[in-house]
Amino acid sequence: MVRKNRPKLGLAATLGGVFGFFMVSALCGVLAASLLLPAVAFTQATVGSSVSFFDTLPAELEVNAPAQSTKVLASDGQLIASFYAENRVKVSLDQISPYIRQAIVAVEDRRFYEHNGVDTQGIVRALSYNLTKNGRQGASTLTQQYVTNVLNESRISADRGDLVVLSGQKSVGDKVREIKLALELEKRYTKDQILEGYLNIVFFHRDAYGIEAAARYFFSTSAKDLTLPQSALLAGLVNSPSLYNPTVNPELSLSRRNRVLADMLEQDMIQQAEYDAAIATGVDLKITPARQGCANAVMAVYFCDYVSHLILNNPVYGVSLTERRNFLYRGGLTITTTLDSRLQPVAQAQVDATAGANPDKWGSAMVSVEPGTGRILAMAQNTVYLPEPGKFDTQLNFNVDAKDANGNDLNGAGGFQPGSTMKPFTFAQWLNEGKSITGVVDASRRVYPVGFPWRSSCGRVLGGYSTAQMNAGLGADLDLQNNDLGYYRPMPVNYGLYNSINTATFASAAQLDFCGIQKMVDTVGLHSGLDNAQINMHQLGNLLGAIGVAPLVLANAFATFANDGRYCAPIAIAAVTDSSGQKYPAQTSECRAAVKPEVARGVNSVLQDMMKVGSGYWIQPKVHNVVPVAAKTGTNNTNGSTWVVGYTTGIATASFFGDTVEGQGRLGRDLVINGTYYKNLDGYMLAGPQWANYMVAVAPLYRADPFPAPPASMVQAPAPKAPAPKAPAPKAPAP
Repeated sequence: MVRKNRPKLGLAATLGGVFGFFMVSALCGVLAASLLLPAVAFTQATVGSSVSFFDTLPAELEVNAPAQSTKVLASDGQLIASFYAENRVKVSLDQISPYIRQAIVAVEDRRFYEHNGVDTQGIVRALSYNLTKNGRQGASTLTQQYVTNVLNESRISADRGDLVVLSGQKSVGDKVREIKLALELEKRYTKDQILEGYLNIVFFHRDAYGIEAAARYFFSTSAKDLTLPQSALLAGLVNSPSLYNPTVNPELSLSRRNRVLADMLEQDMIQQAEYDAAIATGVDLKITPARQGCANAVMAVYFCDYVSHLILNNPVYGVSLTERRNFLYRGGLTITTTLDSRLQPVAQAQVDATAGANPDKWGSAMVSVEPGTGRILAMAQNTVYLPEPGKFDTQLNFNVDAKDANGNDLNGAGGFQPGSTMKPFTFAQWLNEGKSITGVVDASRRVYPVGFPWRSSCGRVLGGYSTAQMNAGLGADLDLQNNDLGYYRPMPVNYGLYNSINTATFASAAQLDFCGIQKMVDTVGLHSGLDNAQINMHQLGNLLGAIGVAPLVLANAFATFANDGRYCAPIAIAAVTDSSGQKYPAQTSECRAAVKPEVARGVNSVLQDMMKVGSGYWIQPKVHNVVPVAAKTGTNNTNGSTWVVGYTTGIATASFFGDTVEGQGRLGRDLVINGTYYKNLDGYMLAGPQWANYMVAVAPLYRADPFPAPPASMVQAPAPKAPAPKAPAPKAPAP
């Protein structure tokens, strides 16, 4: 039955009732403080001065939306994770079962629809009970309880949890202020609005704030579908959530529920038959534990962690870290990300399968981006976020930088040495300077001593490869080595690239301005994974990938080639809205021309050959038999960092396998991985199949057009086709 609001009483009438209560308490010889109300002298002068004092109290209560849970979603709306300081989902009154609305009123404030915020009759009734029963019964109305909850919520949101006041801790001043605010609140809001606010803010359980979260937690249902016995149980909780917690004290909880049902029957809210049916039921819980934060993500735990850091680092979501944390954990946001829920489980399955049981904790990781948008589509690694017996655990994200460009923490591992996956950028500059795809270089040269006459219009090239200088202590490394003795000879530069010949890369660099190589590396977004610093291409070792790069950054750089030379910064957050529908800034695709289209097409043409006749020949399955694809293998000089980075026109993926524990310090040699012995790890061995199995499954879901051919002027003559390559020699550094 819908009850109409009675006319509001005036301030004088309300205070008259309150002070009448004080007289009763005085006559009974009990201090009014027994109900946490101020004791006063009962002369006309005192009443007048008390009214004046009362009028000076603040009357405005700022009622903001209470803290609500934030949802992080994949691009198709599937849940990734929830964040909350208080697990709460705000719902309107018409989305709340009439049973719970009636039950709360019946047990907490039976005169809710009759008083004006302060129930003087309830005060007298509580006083009488406390005197005659030697017990403790409160007299706060639902409106007063709502006021207290709103005040406490504001304190917590302002990071002042130390100021939170609980019912049993209220001072005389707290109680008087509560009364004043309750009276004024009832002038501004209807009873239904107050009841809706109360049901959305009240505490039921540490994982359930508000009625919707409570319904989901205790009964795996929604607030609108709560039954009579379920509603009575939840209504009984709010008086003492710990004492009446049905998971801890089911008998007490059941007794309290039955008391609520009796109150509802007494107040004609339910019929006898309804009461009889409800009281015959048990507690009948169906607990759905709340999952909070990335540690409890439904999928893509490390992508979730990355998204949370993007929010917490961005001042657009709050000036201070505290404000941004409140925005994420209390804002009731829906954060829609770029993650493709179709790709993510495939990526996760592949990285998990690659290393198997993995007692030695070798790491595998994969990340995909969409060329032309920069949207991150999948992000996976073979670890667990929290410690589990027999599992490789870490909270570091193998796929992203340790810090962003502003020095903010991203919780990344700091990148891994990319090895020969850096070679295409030197080749791109070769084409950029107008040279031919098939131009011949002298790959027989192995000695590039310190002081070699490299070309650089903007700096000095450092380092050298000369065993003689190394032995003389002149700061050089060993003579430059290839993976196979048969490649120390003149060869077309494209042949050198798709077979990953170190001496061919150096021979081509000797004909280039190193400042051009530097610009090429910079324009595709490559940088150090540790501190976001520029990769100094004037350090010779960086031609072969000595500086650690994050897989996401490397995948996105290759996506520039796939996108006809246009670079798009990687993005993870597509939309941010709150529960009211207000939109907040999200990441947008920031794209720019980076590499000439004809240069990108030249690179693509050569990297397609890598899969067919080059260093990727041994990779199974044959992705190029399914979709047009280009790729590059990579292995560092310790064999502890191995890669394949490959792409179609619609998806670019970096696949990594290596040492993630000691910074690629462990040698990737003489190992048993997943039951197979490896003399020397190489990119095609583990990172390769991991990438290929994944791409065969997911590449057809995105564009997979044939790559446009480079201009004829870029190709002087066909490169010599080598026979199917053999596996790398065991003792030589892998490409």
